[in-house]
Amino acid sequence: MLIRYIAVSSATVLGVIAFQDTAAHALSLHECSVKYQAAKTAGTLNGMKWNDFRKTQCGGEATAAPAPATAAAPAPSPVPAPTRSAAPIAVGNAVFPSAISPKYSSQSAGKARMETCLDQYRANKANNANGGLKWIQRGGGYYSECSKRLKGQA
Repeated sequence: MLIRYIAVSSATVLGVIAFQDTAAHALSLHECSVKYQAAKTAGTLNGMKWNDFRKTQCGGEATAAPAPATAAAPAPSPVPAPTRSAAPIAVGNAVFPSAISPKYSSQSAGKARMETCLDQYRANKANNANGGLKWIQRGGGYYSECSKRLKGQA
């Protein structure tokens, strides 16, 4: 019984050591993706696809690509204080409503903001005045920006 216990324990320890040795040198999927994107932007892929790149560049003795330097974000433009008039406010190329529309006053604050923003978005779409913003998009779309401006006016 003791010999069997020792044999199983030894095999387990050797297996763990062998697995740690190979996994310690391979890049994680995120690191590999960063390295792939860096090679893609540098134009050094030479037509290599993701799976081929991952197999050749991210296993074994691969090293992580340096983190890309990010440019400093531009300073946000000052937002004018909202007024109670119903005239839209233009910021950049996008036009936002300056107050919640009276026709939505009976609805909840969030619903009233959404409907007011949607009305303005549709009017802007006809006049090409949304400043390139989509209704909802990653990083802040028209609805997100509009809702920020109307908060507290319900």
